Amino acid sequence: MRILIQRVSEASVSIDGICHSSIGPGLLVLVGIEEADTEEDIEWLAEKTVKLRIFADEAGVMNRSVSDVNGEILVVSQFTLHASTRKGARPSYIRAAGGAFAKPMYEKFAAVVSERLGRPVATGVFGADMQVALINDGPVTIWIDSKNRE
Repeated sequence: MRILIQRVSEASVSIDGICHSSIGPGLLVLVGIEEADTEEDIEWLAEKTVKLRIFADEAGVMNRSVSDVNGEILVVSQFTLHASTRKGARPSYIRAAGGAFAKPMYEKFAAVVSERLGRPVATGVFGADMQVALINDGPVTIWIDSKNRE
C-alpha cells in the first residue's frame, strides 16, 4: 500500500462539477492499493498518517501532527500510485489491485484513519472520475510505502 500525503491549506474532490468533499487545513492523502496489501498495512499507514509531525509548532519547526493541530483529512483512492515506468512511455498499472479487492481496502483505510483521528474524515468516491483541487501548504508532500518502511 502506498500513500502520498500533502499538507494542505484546503482541498476538495468534485465529480461532474459538483463538490463531493472538502476540507480546510490538514492532509490530503492519496491511497494506492495492491493485491499484496493486508490489514497490517492499513493499520501501519493509518497510524503514520495521523501521527506524522509535519505541522509547525510555535517555533516554526515541523513538530505537530494533524491531530495536534485539529486538522482535517481527505482520503482519495489513486491506483496510479502503483504505476510502473520501467519500460516505454506508457505506465503499467499491473501492480494496482482491482476494484473488488481495492475498494474495501480503501474504505477500511479511511475508517481506520477516522478512528485514529477521533472524528470523521472526508473521502473521494472509489473508481469515480474525480477532480481534486488543493493548495499544498509549504509545499509539504511525503510518499510512504508500507512495503518499504523507511
